[in-house]
Amino acid sequence: MSRSERLLDLLQVLRRYRQPVSGQRLAEETGVSLRTLYRDIASLQAQGADIEGEPGLGYVLKPGFMLPPMMFSAEEIEALVLGSRWVSKRTDDDLAGAAANALAKIAAVLPAELREELDSSTLLVGPSPPATNGIDIAALRRAIRNERKVELDYVDNDGSATQRTVWPFALGFFENVRMVMAWCELRLDFRHFRADRMQKMTVTEARYPRRRQVLMKDWRSSQNMAASKRETVGS
Repeated sequence: MSRSERLLDLLQVLRRYRQPVSGQRLAEETGVSLRTLYRDIASLQAQGADIEGEPGLGYVLKPGFMLPPMMFSAEEIEALVLGSRWVSKRTDDDLAGAAANALAKIAAVLPAELREELDSSTLLVGPSPPATNGIDIAALRRAIRNERKVELDYVDNDGSATQRTVWPFALGFFENVRMVMAWCELRLDFRHFRADRMQKMTVTEARYPRRRQVLMKDWRSSQNMAASKRETVGS
């Protein structure tokens, strides 16, 4: 690996962390000695990278520092193309268009040889039966983004119809099913709702009282606790 590639790799690793990370951890992830790591950080700082920290305290790359898109590796370009193609076939029309636009913006600033890599990618997404949705998925995504309460007419697995007011905070895209993660005011707990079982959806003007990031964190904790209980019972 050349020195320039090593420095770019270090920047990519730093971008994954929001809190200071130790030099030893960075050295292990980039495959260099701690002494080399310190030299590389000093080089990046001299070149304008806004890296804060020092030995013993850890390092963090401040938000806002952008890597030029021309530095994408071949694997990163393949990942972008494959992801864009998956989104165009597996999500709603708005997201599909957004994925195509994002890829076009990236292509516009790539050097010729990397643009050719993007245009000629041979990673394909196979066909699959279209997901059945009872509601407008794009409207649901906007409700999640804006943290709005949603009223649902929902049919559960047993065929029972219920009306729910929920706080949607995440949307899972499975092969043929869209799953909504939400806090249910009826059950006073987290629940999962299949989009194809939603008979009607009304996005209200009421914002739910907790941020979606907090709901997501609490939901993950509840899922981990449930998994631990299942492992305890099964052991």
